Amino acid sequence: MPGSEATTTLLLLRHGETALTAQRRLSGSGGSDPVLSETGRRQAAAAGESLAKRDAVHAVVSSPLRRCRETAAAAARGLGLEVRIDERLREADFGVWEGLTFTEVRERYPDELAAWLRSPTAVPGGTGEPLASVAHRVESWRDELLARHAGQTVLIVSHVAPLRTLVRLALGAPPASLFRMELSAASVSEVAYDGSGIASLRSLNDTSHLR
Repeated sequence: MPGSEATTTLLLLRHGETALTAQRRLSGSGGSDPVLSETGRRQAAAAGESLAKRDAVHAVVSSPLRRCRETAAAAARGLGLEVRIDERLREADFGVWEGLTFTEVRERYPDELAAWLRSPTAVPGGTGEPLASVAHRVESWRDELLARHAGQTVLIVSHVAPLRTLVRLALGAPPASLFRMELSAASVSEVAYDGSGIASLRSLNDTSHLR
């Protein structure tokens, strides 16, 4: 962010719960695109109320998938902002693993799962999207966002893989770190970039607004 000395803050909001979230099933961009459950709608509303009490938020950007658009709409209402959609914030495609639990994937596709956990270039579910591809699109989006919103606070509503990737990039951590982060439904994490582009993780998986 050449010429900018102000801090740019990214608020990372995971979408609220869906029926698949509650069952801990993989739900990517290649699946059924579920809507929020009743619990998820309450979570989205609670997140919106909490965010409205913060210092100014200048923009809201969301994944195009319905669970994120619904969550973002609830948050944006309290902020008085419109939601901008960006395809690069969509969840990974998990191929034939879509809708399965990790236990079911481990039982049916043990070698493929082991390869995916080991390497970011491995293709999940035979036809899905490697985590390296997720990182590439998320990183290019982040760079554009930092240039466009230098010195501002932006709410990002997305999914586990893109949000974990934003945290990983901020920390300069290896790809394997993605599997060592917990991001609960409707949780908020915060990453800040100073004027020289140095990132710091301020919070991770904050769910205090849901209690």
